[in-house]
Order: sequence, then C-alpha cells, then structure tokens
Amino acid sequence: MSAKKIVIIGGVAGGASCAVRLRRLDEHANIILLERGNHISFANCGLPYYIGEVIKDESKLLVETPEKMHASFNIDVRIKSEALKINRETKTVEIHDISNNNIYTESYDKLVLSPGASPFRPPIPGINLSKIFTLRNIPDTDAIKNFVDQNHPQHAVVVGGGFIGLEMAENLAERGIKVTVNELADQVMAPLDYEMAAYVHQHLKSHEIELYLNDGVKSFEELDKDTIIVTLNSGTKIRTNMVIFGIGVKPENKLAKEADLDLGERGGIKVNEKLETNDPDIYAIGDAIEVIDFVNKNSVLIPLAGPANKQGRIAANNIAGKEEKFLGTQGTSIAKIFDLTIATTGNNEKTLIRYGIPYLKSFTQNSSHAGYYPGAIPMAMKLIFTPNTGKILGAQIVGYDGVDKRIDVLATALRANMTVFDLEQLELAYAPPYSSAKDPVNIAGFVASNILKGDMEVIFWDDIAKIDPKKSILLDIRTNLETKLGKLPNSLHIPLDNLRERIKEIPMGKELIVYCQAGQRGYYAARILMQHGFKVKNLSGGYKAYKIVTEKQSNEDVFADLGIKTDDVIHAVPTQEYSDNDIKAAIEIDACGLACPGPIMKVADGMNSLNAGEVLKISATDPGFFSDVKVWAKTTNNTIMNITREKREIIALIKKNKPEKASTANIGSLPTGKNLIVFSADLDKAIAAFIIANGAASMGREVNIFFTFWGLNILRKPKKVKVKKNFIERMFGKMMPRGVDKLEISQMKMLGMGTKMIKGIMKKHNISSLHELMQSALANGVKLVACQMTMDLMGIKEEELIDGVSLGGVATMLGASDDSNMSLFI
Repeated sequence: MSAKKIVIIGGVAGGASCAVRLRRLDEHANIILLERGNHISFANCGLPYYIGEVIKDESKLLVETPEKMHASFNIDVRIKSEALKINRETKTVEIHDISNNNIYTESYDKLVLSPGASPFRPPIPGINLSKIFTLRNIPDTDAIKNFVDQNHPQHAVVVGGGFIGLEMAENLAERGIKVTVNELADQVMAPLDYEMAAYVHQHLKSHEIELYLNDGVKSFEELDKDTIIVTLNSGTKIRTNMVIFGIGVKPENKLAKEADLDLGERGGIKVNEKLETNDPDIYAIGDAIEVIDFVNKNSVLIPLAGPANKQGRIAANNIAGKEEKFLGTQGTSIAKIFDLTIATTGNNEKTLIRYGIPYLKSFTQNSSHAGYYPGAIPMAMKLIFTPNTGKILGAQIVGYDGVDKRIDVLATALRANMTVFDLEQLELAYAPPYSSAKDPVNIAGFVASNILKGDMEVIFWDDIAKIDPKKSILLDIRTNLETKLGKLPNSLHIPLDNLRERIKEIPMGKELIVYCQAGQRGYYAARILMQHGFKVKNLSGGYKAYKIVTEKQSNEDVFADLGIKTDDVIHAVPTQEYSDNDIKAAIEIDACGLACPGPIMKVADGMNSLNAGEVLKISATDPGFFSDVKVWAKTTNNTIMNITREKREIIALIKKNKPEKASTANIGSLPTGKNLIVFSADLDKAIAAFIIANGAASMGREVNIFFTFWGLNILRKPKKVKVKKNFIERMFGKMMPRGVDKLEISQMKMLGMGTKMIKGIMKKHNISSLHELMQSALANGVKLVACQMTMDLMGIKEEELIDGVSLGGVATMLGASDDSNMSLFI
C-alpha cells in the first residue's frame, strides 16, 4: 500500500499542530506543509509584547522553524508558497512558488485547510494611509516596531477595544507613547458584559489611556508627514502620529469558496464534528472555520489559538483512522491589561439574550487569597446559570492575582456540565498565600445556590434607576465611615451591627433594597430582615459595583493638544506633588490584603491618633482605595499630600489638618450635590436647566432634577404611546407639548418663529440641542425624577416618559435637597 499524501495549507496553530500529529501517527505518510509567508509557526499572541519590548528577542516568538520541523518530523515544509486553487475532481492544488515566481500543481489524498483569518479593514476614507497598521503576523509586527523605533511617535490611536487593541494600547503606553483607544460599542472587551467591562474602563483611565466609547471612525486624513487626523462619527477630530487597527478578523475563505466548499452564515468554512468539509477528502481547521458554540449550540467564529491547536490534532487523528469528534468551543480566554487580568468562559448575557436562552446571574467580590496574608487583592466574578437546574452557562472574572486559575476551574466545570451546586462542593487547594478556605469559586457557588433556592433575592445595578419610592426603600447597612465614600440617593441608613435593635424604624409594607459595600453583608442583613417578615432584595455586588459601572466610562480630550509635553497633559491619574523623601510620616500603616472598607477604616483610626499637621502613610492593595481615599480626605477636610502606585500597591501620604472653628462652615463636610426643580416647559428654561446640570456633573457633583407640573412635558416621548386614560387625561395630553421638539421659548415667540430662530442660532454656534443635552446628562449620571403626584394630576403615565427617568414624590425631592448645597427652582 502506497504512502498517504497529505497537503496542509497554512501553518501556525492549526496547520503546524496537524502536521506534527500526523507524523507521530504515520511515519510513512508524505506530509507537505504550504505557507505563503516566511514563518510556519509563531506565537501570534506574543506579538504586542515584542512591540512593547517585554519580549526582547524576536526569535523567541518563533515556535518552530521550517528547518527544525523538517529535521524533527520529516515534513516537507514549503514557505513562500501560496495555494491559488483547489481542483476537487483531480484532487490537486495549484501553488505559486513566490521566491521563484513559478506556478505548479501538487496532488493530494487528503487536504487540510488552515488559512487562518485576516484583519478586518472597513472601507473608511484614508484606511490605506502608510501610518495605519494592523497586527496579525511577524511582518505586521516588524512594521509597527520599526515605525515606533525610528519615528518615536508621541501619540497613537488604537481603533478597537478587543484583545489585540487593548494589549497594543498597553504596550505602546509602556514605550512612553500617549494612547487613545476608540471603540464603536459602548464598552471594550465584547466577551464581557457591560458591568464587568466597566472595571476595565476605569483601569484604563487610571493608566492615562484616553478612551472614546460609542463613537466609531468616520475617516482618516494625512495632515502632514507626521500627523494623521482621525475623524469620529460624532465629528470629534483626533490628531495622532500612528493608528493601530484592531476591530476583529474575518475568515480567509477565498480558496474554499472558489472550490465550492460550503460556507456558514458567518462566512467561515462549514465543517462537521470530524472537521470534514462537504468534501470528505478535505478538512478545515483554525480561525477560518465555523464551529459549534458549546453552550448555545449555534454556529460561531471563535479565532483562538487553543481551539485551533486541538482541531489540528483531531483532524490528524481522523485522517489517520483514529476517529475523534470536535465537540465545540466555549470561548475560554484571558488577557492582561497593565496589571489587570480579564478572563471569560462560556456565554455572556448579550449572547444568551440574542438566542432567547433563559438564565440567572450572580455577582461576587472576594480576595485572591486569605485576607490576613499580605497581598490579597479583590477580584470581581460574574456567574451565569440556568434558572431551573443551575447548570453553568458562563463566567467572567476581572481582577489581579489568581484570576487565571479560577477561570480554568469554571471553564472545566462548564465543560463537564456541572451546576452551581457542584461549585459549592468543589475541594480546591488552600494555603494562605494562594487562596482562602472558601475559595472565590466556592463562594460564587454559594451565592448562586442561595438565589436558586430562594434564600436571597437579588437586584442589580441597572435596576436601581427603576425603583419606585412608593413601593420600595433603599436601606444602606454600611458603617458611618463607608457612607462618606458615597451612597445611593434617598437611602435609609442603619449600620448592620445596629440593625436588630433598630429594626422597628423600618416601615413595614414596602420592599427593602438592602446594600453594603460588596454584597456579603447585604446578604446577612437580608436574612435578618426576611425572618422578621420583610420582603427584601440584596444589591448584587454592593455599592462598589454600582459606583464603578455608573461612573463616567470614557475620558475624552485627555490629550486635546498633540503638541503639548507629557508634563502638561491632564492626566487621568493625578501627578505627584511631593515625593516620599520630602515627607516624614508619623505613622505608617500596612493595609495590603484588606478589602474595602478595611483600608479606609485603617486610615480613619490612624488619623484619630495624629496631631494636626502630622502625616500618615498607608499602603493598600484594594484597587478602589485609589479613589476612595481621595473622597474620604475631601469629606473629612484632610489633605492628600501624595498618592502613587508601585506595582500593585497604592501608597498614600495624608496630612491631618487643624479642625475648623465651630463658627466656620466646614466646606469639606457639606453636601456638594445640586438639586434642580423644573416647573416650566419653556424651551429656553429647559436648556438652561440641563446646561447647569451637565456643568455640575462634569465637576463630579451628584445632580438631581425634579420635574413637576408643566416641566413634566420635557420628559414625554415625542410619539404617542398607547395607554389607558379617561376623557380629562386625554384632553390634557392633547393640549400639552409632547417632548422636547414641541417646546417653545418663553419670550419672543412670534407664532413659532422665535423658537425656530433660537434653534438655528444654537446649531450655527455648535451649541448642543436640548435633546443632546439631556442625553449627555443621563450619560453623566444626572438623575431625572418625575413627580408622581403631578403626573397623576395631569394624566401623564409612566409609559409616556423617556427612558432613564425614575418616579418620586415630595420626599424624594426633599431628600435630594438634603444631599445638596444648592436647590434651584426653574
């Protein structure tokens, strides 16, 4: 029997692994590996780190050379050989020998397609400018690194906030380049859900990465030999020296398509469980194929190295007669962004919603190892599971240490069709430097199981804005100290330790929304209250998670002027005012390993023992401490002398100020919120209200706008909504303006001409319209509250209001007033 001849088109993860597996199974087979480039097997996941000079030697990226593969495995490796055409009837491949510019034909018994995927380059004006790069292979890497080494760019724009985009942003920043990340979606890292991506947004901002979200690229224009103008869909223009395009890849399907091989609905090559195409003598593997999603069983494109390597092995087994099936992929992935680790497995909420798959979710925040052992750092973990059996559908983790091993445990559990109840029972390795007696995976299982068994009902960050104060009460059970770091508006505050003795202060008959800092103490409070007859929901992830996801996610205009020096940049992280050597600390505190609010409590205790003018130095590893300590110092009228990051430690120097005299207002302890009551439906007054609100929000102030009587018309949807109304309510509705487009100015109306004129003048001078001002206000966290009493009086129903509006009464308005140092009636 003659030796079998196998031709493999494409190397790297899939093709190279298939070739060497075939040789191990069949010593006599004639194996030919075709690669149109110079490199048959390289570490493409390591390319950004070579550009960033973390990997110094490019040769370390070369996993296998043609010479070594031939010597070790007797494989006929042909580089610079491009497959042009497949003739299925004659079982031949037409090949272009690029080095000799010669075209020849090669026969095969079995053919394996591993052509990979190519970077997606949309037809944007200017996309082919010389300073716009993509990253997929060694030549791409060399082009980018040579440009950086030779031209020393000040600034780069990275288009796309996926794995490659953010890894490139990190490595360019490590080279001293100012980096702007532009993302068309409202979040980076698409495999994460929005609330998990929020951690990444805040982390990027803290590392001085400028972030534009929800705004795609419209065009590129070369201004001069050093500068490109990137114009976004919003009209924003960014001056830059180079652009990295990383918005995804598309499967290389040209050969397969021209050979009449079946393609899937997403353009990938269609294969069966044995990785055969519709031609049983042709297999396909790697980034070019569509595979079955292990969770939802639909066809997907998942261009990852792990699955490609496994597919190469499975295809080789089937060619050699060892039948094996590829059972699909769950998309397990991990990335490092500066010192933050992001990891996912299985499906996220967005995917499950798209396919109509029911699910429940839990959110937990726990330390990477035992809190009493130095260096413990929190990680946020999201678990998604079925509502009937608790079968795991997906998981996401964002954190620092120990993220990798937890996602691997969860990925294994998902692959084994385990449930959240199984996670409770897992026996995982424990020693204080590595974990806790109850590992974060166990705790995620406990919390999810509690939800399924009805021991705890949860509410999530995006439900808070929908709370009806007529039916629900927000109960803050944190310590007095923690409330200084911020709180949900209109919360009743009873610390957990005082809850039992003060339980009679809580009105019966209303639903309680309980929250703590991270969720665990909220569960303790919920159990107490439920057993006293209250209906209770616990805010999953606590105030900490809510705060991170409701803060402004982007930070546009950090690098507004490309010509300025680094020292002049408005940094996302404040620059040092003093060095540690300039200041002698009276007390030094090590709060490393403590989770929030532990470090702040240590600060408060330490400051109590200091005299005015003395300085406390504290080290902490809780990432939230960086912003928390600044808020605490402001509200307690103390001074942050310096705050720095050293690897994963945050080091703060805090000076104790003299207590102010009783006759002097303690500005630091006064509320700083702004409360606006909008009574009028006049266009000019509404514009003024939202200009003030946006200005206050941009200064970090909490802003509430309470709409009553005619002001409610500002919040009405422009189109009629079908709702049940009586005759009087319908008459009111017809007589009042419906939405912002129907509002008129208060003076100089001139039969409507005045309103048109003022809108035209605003447009001419690039002043945002009222609609745009309202959208900005909502994006900046301004709370819009409609007066329930006057809605009832005027016949306006909740369904008629725009999205993002909550309902409230006089108590809501007065509560917001108590939290504000300004109340303005418009």
